[in-house]
Amino acid sequence: MPVTELLNKMDQIRQKKYTFFIGTDVSRNKLDHAVMQGKMLLFHRETGNDTESILAFIAEVKALKGFTMTKGIFAMEQTGIYCNPMLDCLQKVKANIVMDGALQIRNSMGNIRGKNDKIDAVRIAEYAYKCREHLRLWAPKRQIIQQLANLNALRSRVLSLQIALNMPLKEQLGFVKKGTARAADRLCSRSVVAMKADLQDIEHAINQLLKSDDQLSRLMKIVTSVPSVGPVTALQILLCTNEFRDICNPKKFACYSGVAPFTRQSGTMKSKSKVSHMANKKMKALLHTCAVSAIKWVPDLKDYYLRKTVVEGKHKMLVLNAIRNKLILRVFACVNQDRLYEKEYTRLVLSTENLVYDTSVVAAEL
Repeated sequence: MPVTELLNKMDQIRQKKYTFFIGTDVSRNKLDHAVMQGKMLLFHRETGNDTESILAFIAEVKALKGFTMTKGIFAMEQTGIYCNPMLDCLQKVKANIVMDGALQIRNSMGNIRGKNDKIDAVRIAEYAYKCREHLRLWAPKRQIIQQLANLNALRSRVLSLQIALNMPLKEQLGFVKKGTARAADRLCSRSVVAMKADLQDIEHAINQLLKSDDQLSRLMKIVTSVPSVGPVTALQILLCTNEFRDICNPKKFACYSGVAPFTRQSGTMKSKSKVSHMANKKMKALLHTCAVSAIKWVPDLKDYYLRKTVVEGKHKMLVLNAIRNKLILRVFACVNQDRLYEKEYTRLVLSTENLVYDTSVVAAEL
């Protein structure tokens, strides 16, 4: 059977597979569920965001005539930790789960006006029905990845608090009396020391988790072998790509990070290529820091930056964005080939003259 015909048949099977679509609007204290069979809305329920209420709702859905878990899709928006109770309950009953971004769901609806929790739940269910052929089912990440994500977020919060406290103390030195500045430093000294100690403890916990897992330890070693890519950026890349499982293509990651330029053309109008604002801004900021470090300490990238900006007159930010893309390409090349970064790396290419075939092995494989 030809490949195209096989794919079409698989699509037809997939279209028939899902007949029930449950959209859930998630908030901190409550959940709004809209249950649809095909295009028809069956009912709407409002439940608490707790295990007991969610299991009762699932039992009500399972009691519907003709419903089975293989025929249903539970769809919701990505709302961080507020989704966890719903996800835990759905995993217990082995449900088909879809979690997509709120902006993606909204854009699929066209021009919409007004909103409330019930309407949002219906729209999520309609999104699942409309995109049923292209939905990507949610799969849980490894427990250690979730722990690292929580610790990384905690480190960012503590670091932002440390900066918010230290910066005013430093800035006031030249503008207030010395006695007042010393008094402020003395009053905040315990908080400053405590936050510094907390950051060190968080760093230690992250390092211990990374060392405890051979796969993560190996990936961190590979990513940080690329010059100017530090452990903080490497960890963020691992978390964003889910250990390079969800994103294994450098072009897709560049798009996700907001460093891939896109053209804007219509008829005779053609503007300059620009990066999109729909991106992971934290990942983009870390890559920018790596690029700035690279033009100072990495000789080949420093020469590239000077050639493009000084000799060719390119805009500095344009060249920095190109360097961010170069770093992404280097990281993914090393990871996909499972090797450390080498400055003078040469890929081995075997010619047909150097290949020796064992006819008995070839015959056995055939």
